Amino acid sequence: MAEHARNGGDVVVETLTVLGVSHVFGIPGQHALGLFDAIRRSDLSFVSSRVENNSAFEADGYTRVTGEVGVLFLSTGPGALTALGALQEAYATGVPLLVITSQVPRAGLGLRKGMLHQLDDQQRSAINVTKSTAVARAAAEIPSLLADAWALAQSAPAGPTWVEIPQDVLLESTHVPEVTSVLTHIAERPARPELIEEAAALLDSAERPVILAGGGVRRSIDGPEALTALAELLDSPVVSTVGGKGALPFDHPLSAASWIEDRYTTELLENADVLLAVGTAMGEVTSNYFTFRPKGRLIHVDAEPRVLEANHPALGIHADAALALRAIAKLVSRKGTEAGPVAAAELRKSVERRLADQDLAAELTLMRDLRDAVPPAVHTFWDMTIAGYWAWSAWDPLGGAFHSAQGAGGLGFAYPAALGAAIGSSSRTFAVSGDGGAMYSIAELATARQHDANVTWLVVDDGGYGILREYMTDAFGQATATELTRPDFGPLAASFGIPAHTATLETVGPIVADTFKSAGPAVVVLPAVLSMFAPTHLATD
Repeated sequence: MAEHARNGGDVVVETLTVLGVSHVFGIPGQHALGLFDAIRRSDLSFVSSRVENNSAFEADGYTRVTGEVGVLFLSTGPGALTALGALQEAYATGVPLLVITSQVPRAGLGLRKGMLHQLDDQQRSAINVTKSTAVARAAAEIPSLLADAWALAQSAPAGPTWVEIPQDVLLESTHVPEVTSVLTHIAERPARPELIEEAAALLDSAERPVILAGGGVRRSIDGPEALTALAELLDSPVVSTVGGKGALPFDHPLSAASWIEDRYTTELLENADVLLAVGTAMGEVTSNYFTFRPKGRLIHVDAEPRVLEANHPALGIHADAALALRAIAKLVSRKGTEAGPVAAAELRKSVERRLADQDLAAELTLMRDLRDAVPPAVHTFWDMTIAGYWAWSAWDPLGGAFHSAQGAGGLGFAYPAALGAAIGSSSRTFAVSGDGGAMYSIAELATARQHDANVTWLVVDDGGYGILREYMTDAFGQATATELTRPDFGPLAASFGIPAHTATLETVGPIVADTFKSAGPAVVVLPAVLSMFAPTHLATD
């Protein structure tokens, strides 16, 4: 065999290695073969999934747990397009990913030559779900393009970036020296001082301050610590959004938990004379389906300027969450009234009383049993399913972290994201899907077995799209197109060599707990029809 001549694929892999990348996710493709062949000559670990959308979810989950930039290798056309749905979740949630996709040879760019996988403009397809797109037209451009995209992905607001490399650039020999260094700059986003001064003055004058903590607080470096410090200074109760769940531990006296869809929570936020919303778009779910109407002053902090005042007039502060929180804390005075813990405790008791008045014993017990079964430090991943919607409000992340697909709301997130997280960490992860969402991810049972991922997958099988069945029945008196033919998930998992267990509502807790005593993937199937708690955003009690 002739000696290998370094090519564009090698330049890609060398650049990633210098950037500190250890894992790459994706699926090989005709135009991307130069990328995958180069991996063979490197120390990078490749995680081969079965569907490109799941590859992106896996990279997303890997990033959430490790803090590293998840890297995707995608092929041209169908491969690249198939990943876009998952990239929408990463884009909406602020997860830094570096997507490297192949392209047709340079001679075909922008033309219709009838090349396999050829698109009129592949970049345009990615614009809605990425922070930036670029094309490398020569191997010499690759190190800088990748380094810039890697840094931009992490600069607040974080998100996916996209770099295309034509097939011939990947395969042609290159005179570019071996890449041993790169220049990167991850931009900070501090707040303007006059805005911080105004925010501090408003909070100092407040008698009933409340903090709404979003996912941007969790993602910001030292964001949870900065949040806790300011909340304690202000003696302010803290409501967590779904994405912000765990930014302030639920056992903290100031935590008003995350019952974001309950009217009592909405009223606490509305009645604040000064509400500090940090790292949240205050969007549909957080606003209790746009029923939230603030009565006092709103201070809105976010690294994404487009969300500021998008729904309500506010003192908008374009800044990274931790930087803004720390800056405000330096200027405010300690309250010391002890009213914050009282307000937080009263809210949580009110929610408990409301739930107790509904016929929800099975759902509440399931949430408690799963929380007892899953060790405290475990990262959990939840699909768009009734159990996941319950977890948005009810799940206490304890020492782990809570992850769901509420950013974009697509199905199929939980299992592949939990797979990527398990591959990136040394501990078992936990995923929850409905039977409808599970079918989006079922091919990844092969990935789990191939990589011996330590992940427990709970599939709640209610015979269809359960939440849509409930929505349609409430709205129209009956549901349409929500009932599904599905496989027998237990034997299907077993056919991949994965231990599978069928549970009941009474046994699911112990069965899930037992999976944490073994290595490798495990599947638990729970046939059960669950209900959501009442739509309390419409309640008048």
